[in-house]
Amino acid sequence: MENNVVLNQKDKLASKVPFFYGWIIVVVGIFGVFFSGPGQTYSVSVFIESYIEEFSWSRSYVSSLYSIGTLCAGLLISFVGKLLDVKGHRRVMPVIISLFAIACFWMVFVSAPWMLLLGFFSVRLLGQGSMTLMSSTLIPQWFYKHRGKALSLMAIGAVSSSFILPPLNTWIIQNIGWQVGWLVWGTLLLVIMLPIAIIFVKNRPEDIGEAPDGHNQNLDLTKADVKLANNETSWTLKEAMKTRAFWLLLFCVTVPAALNTGLTFHLASIMDYLGFSGDNAPMLAASVLSIYAVSQFVNNFIAGVVGDKYKDNLIMAFTFVGFFLIVAMFLTVKYFNLTSTIMVVILGVIWGGVNGYFAITNNMIWPNYFGRKHLGSIKGFTMTGMVIGSAAGPLPFGFAYDIFGGYTEILIITAVFPALAIIASAISPKPVSKKG
Repeated sequence: MENNVVLNQKDKLASKVPFFYGWIIVVVGIFGVFFSGPGQTYSVSVFIESYIEEFSWSRSYVSSLYSIGTLCAGLLISFVGKLLDVKGHRRVMPVIISLFAIACFWMVFVSAPWMLLLGFFSVRLLGQGSMTLMSSTLIPQWFYKHRGKALSLMAIGAVSSSFILPPLNTWIIQNIGWQVGWLVWGTLLLVIMLPIAIIFVKNRPEDIGEAPDGHNQNLDLTKADVKLANNETSWTLKEAMKTRAFWLLLFCVTVPAALNTGLTFHLASIMDYLGFSGDNAPMLAASVLSIYAVSQFVNNFIAGVVGDKYKDNLIMAFTFVGFFLIVAMFLTVKYFNLTSTIMVVILGVIWGGVNGYFAITNNMIWPNYFGRKHLGSIKGFTMTGMVIGSAAGPLPFGFAYDIFGGYTEILIITAVFPALAIIASAISPKPVSKKG
């Protein structure tokens, strides 16, 4: 019930923490998004060349398997969101982490297309989808006034993951073998992430005698605190879907998913096409992603501060100006032959900076617009759109390369979507609930 929030007694672990337990939850979220890495495109993409070379599969064929697996995963991620609302993060997270580790072990034994398809489906559903969803819906439960700052700290996990995994996976593949890469991440999930989830995860501050941001710990809630604890008004998924803002924002968050996945999945090949040294293209691609990660790290914190002060939809519109410029930069490098080391740095800095702002804004806008109570269902549905966008991203790039021998045509088409998203986000202010 909206106005029937009751604080329970602190549990033994929370009572030993000399500060607001929400900051422990932020650390859990950092680890959660870090360990989503093995299912993210920036990690999986490093293995693609190995599959093409070892099994003699075409780029478009591997892209198709990845897109199909990602699409199927996207159709199920909303179920995970509903499960989080019903069962809670404390019960669901250990199960997801265990299944994700098993999926990584499965990838070690891939030797046929159907095995790769099932592997892609599993790591995308459990890693890129579920691990990200769990962290991004858990932290907003614990914060209201400081939500932007908390989510910007959570982004440390995403940034460090995207910084570490591409070069580390590249080194493992080149020196030991691609199978070992998957073995390492499956083991780390069980040894590190699983115990963290079992020991430290608590669903909501109210469950342990606290309120969002640490207000009125161990005290009865006042009417003002009830309103704060419920993030003013909580919309159900059905109620949110009746607003124009919901659908326009859903389109907006799908665009970066498709664009980033398409570019990242084929980045080594794109770097070669742009004119960078063919032999060094894989390592240059990994370098771009590492620089991207550093830039995203810095801009995550700036975005967290900005997000607590300015309107979410206007910040999001600003990020899509950046996404449009990123696509334009790839085309500029090709046609002006700007294949220098400094251009690699510039690409990484701008690409990471834009995604830093987008990541924080995307995680803030849904709880800010629609509340905490049904956040799992709402974010689960939007994650479906994002994962479907991820599925759509690599395929056209793969077909464009096989048909045209390059990426110019698909980059020009891709630029249209962030342009549309600028308009969509700009005309999507926070909806007003009839419930008051």
